Amino acid sequence: MRTQTAQLNYLKMAPRKVRLVANALKGLSVSEAEARLLLMPQKAKEPLVKLLRSAVQNAKNNQGMEVQKLFIKAIQVDEGPMLKRFMPRAMGRATPIHKKSSHVFLRLEESEVLRPTRFKIEVRKKISKSKAKKMTAKTEKEKPEARREIKEAGKPVEKTGFIKRMFRRKSI
Repeated sequence: MRTQTAQLNYLKMAPRKVRLVANALKGLSVSEAEARLLLMPQKAKEPLVKLLRSAVQNAKNNQGMEVQKLFIKAIQVDEGPMLKRFMPRAMGRATPIHKKSSHVFLRLEESEVLRPTRFKIEVRKKISKSKAKKMTAKTEKEKPEARREIKEAGKPVEKTGFIKRMFRRKSI
């Protein structure tokens, strides 16, 4: 059994919040773990997705492991250094503010059995605004009749002003 480890140090998030997301990934295959992470609403998902993708690429390129056989053997979130600040309060007092950080440790392992993949994750490439304009211009050139129909259907609607709306209301 070959393993691949990846570490993320000094993540500026409280370990309690990161553990909430990380504990849901233990024992899952890499593709399923990535799919779950992408659907989570928590903010901690972004650095964990980045860490997982990095570990998968390292396992693939450096050790020649098969991506389909990889699964998350262990994921551990430890407490990092804490920045201590103070907020002034009433009557000359001060309240401590602890800005917590965390260290994430991820270990991938290659299983003997090929697990069936339930998800296919496609990473979308970002398109620049100029390319997007060119693509829309091409589609408009191909269908001039469709543009005419849209213009005719979308006739300008008479806008009502504030005064008309005010006096249109029913009095109580």
